[in-house]
Amino acid sequence: MYGKGKHTVLIKEEARRLGFLSCGISKAEFLEEEAPRLEKWLDSAMHGEMRYMENHFDKRLDPTKLVDGAKSVISLLLNYYPSETQNTGSYKISKYAYGADYHYVIKEKLKNLLRFIQNEIGEVHGRAFVDSAPVLDKAWAVKSGLGWLGKHSNLLTQQVGSFYFIAELIVDLELDYDSPVTDHCGSCTACIDACPTEAIVEPYIVDGSKCISYFTIELKNEIPIAFKDQFKDWIFGCDICQDVCPWNRFSKSHNEPLFDPKPELLSMTKKDWEEITEDVFKRVFQKSAVKRTKFSGLKRNINFVK
Repeated sequence: MYGKGKHTVLIKEEARRLGFLSCGISKAEFLEEEAPRLEKWLDSAMHGEMRYMENHFDKRLDPTKLVDGAKSVISLLLNYYPSETQNTGSYKISKYAYGADYHYVIKEKLKNLLRFIQNEIGEVHGRAFVDSAPVLDKAWAVKSGLGWLGKHSNLLTQQVGSFYFIAELIVDLELDYDSPVTDHCGSCTACIDACPTEAIVEPYIVDGSKCISYFTIELKNEIPIAFKDQFKDWIFGCDICQDVCPWNRFSKSHNEPLFDPKPELLSMTKKDWEEITEDVFKRVFQKSAVKRTKFSGLKRNINFVK
């Protein structure tokens, strides 16, 4: 039986082999600094109609309530930056939704990593989390030293910017823990200045109820007319605050074939989008995160921005 140092090295090497960009580990404990921030954010109703954010407050802050005897949170990043982007002048969808739904792609990798840990180390219990349970992904990634929280509230790294997914394995295994890195946003306010709906209300705080991603994905009702002409052609999600961030000059293309878009997606014009049928929608976005908004939601978004 190896010690925790050797276990840590084994896990990080396997994470790399599975295609993860990086892996950081932190102690599974109550997120004391996050608790008042989350409470204030919810009290200010910055989650809009995302009522699920109000649920499981304690679980969001304490991993031991999600996994009995949890000792470590293993945070992982998976790159999704595409080698090609959509037609200029067309309606836009977030780059993360170009290919297959990340939930499935990452969940499979996490299961493989947990299986590896159990085979190599022994009886280890844990759970995989991909943006689908009450886990504060970004807080754990920061705590695990994978990057710092940018003023747009996305995780940033000096090496590759911010175009990646965050996922976790919470396990009942003690490991070596990483330390947080320093903030390198400095006096830059590019993301705040560029947000067309002024959703970044102050550095590091995003009013989710004003965000284009919220309006085009989470909001089930009609988009408030007050935001007309502010979406800059975004019809599913929005990458503006990331696109303008100087650190994303260092983004590198992913090497995950499942994240590659169907060629017709990249070549679609505004006319193609406006005339999209349900059959085309189902074909182009067969296994994509875009299905979250449904065909009717996508048509609503297109009609709102055109």
